Amino acid sequence: QVQLVESGGGLVQAGGSLRLSCAVSGRTAVGWFRQAPGKEREFVAAINWSGSITDYTDSVKGRFIISRDNAKNTVYLRMNSLKPEDKAVYYCAAANTRYSGSNQDAYDYWGQGTQVTVSS
Repeated sequence: QVQLVESGGGLVQAGGSLRLSCAVSGRTAVGWFRQAPGKEREFVAAINWSGSITDYTDSVKGRFIISRDNAKNTVYLRMNSLKPEDKAVYYCAAANTRYSGSNQDAYDYWGQGTQVTVSS
């Protein structure tokens, strides 16, 4: 059983930065997803079990960085140049595979979510 604990959300002004953390028990594929009010949950970024493969949705490329420290059992999502449209609940997800990419159905475990609010 993989356990996920997210942290790091909060309120930030547009143009600011936040770093989300996801404590993951196990070297699994991890993805970050987000859900804005009234919208479906969408893919944000993914990383494989070793950290050698990453992927991002187009809207965050060049602004967000996903990384992991397996010694600390933690996956990070560094969010720079935040925009009001980045406001959402961000979820960390893990899969019993080495890499799962953007497919939400490929993830087996989900965190409780952390709120990110960006003021204009």
